[in-house]
Amino acid sequence: MSIKVAIITCSDTRSLKEDAAGYALEELIAQEGWECAGHVIVKDERAQIAQAIIQAADELHADIVFTCGGSGLSPRDVTPEATRDVCDREVPGIAEAMRIHSLSITPYAMLSRAICAQRGSALIVNLPGSTKAAKENFDGIVKALPHAVSMMAAEGHDQ
Repeated sequence: MSIKVAIITCSDTRSLKEDAAGYALEELIAQEGWECAGHVIVKDERAQIAQAIIQAADELHADIVFTCGGSGLSPRDVTPEATRDVCDREVPGIAEAMRIHSLSITPYAMLSRAICAQRGSALIVNLPGSTKAAKENFDGIVKALPHAVSMMAAEGHDQ
């Protein structure tokens, strides 16, 4: 299955060159045989994050949009709110699965406010900003993502 993915790193301090977590996600995406259609950095500003999600879903036609960062407890962490602002409905099981998987590694996983939601036929997944945590969360959900993309495209259940 061909899956097109976009990465949006939400950070006030990182440049694209310094985005280790984003580049780690690019590698994981490539290992799955998926296409990385875009990778951008935006400031931890609700409107900027929301606009980047809209662009990835509506203009790049990404099947999956991974946000990276901004889902914790810091006052500047607004990625879940920005995601809700531009999405049609939440997919709570994916965020729950990420937290469950991460809790087997660290108790800090319970501090995540990450959500997963749909915008049209795009799946938006909030991942943590640290490279280690982003990779762990990806590993916890990756097997279900092709089926989710298939279902959002109204292609029905796998045989």
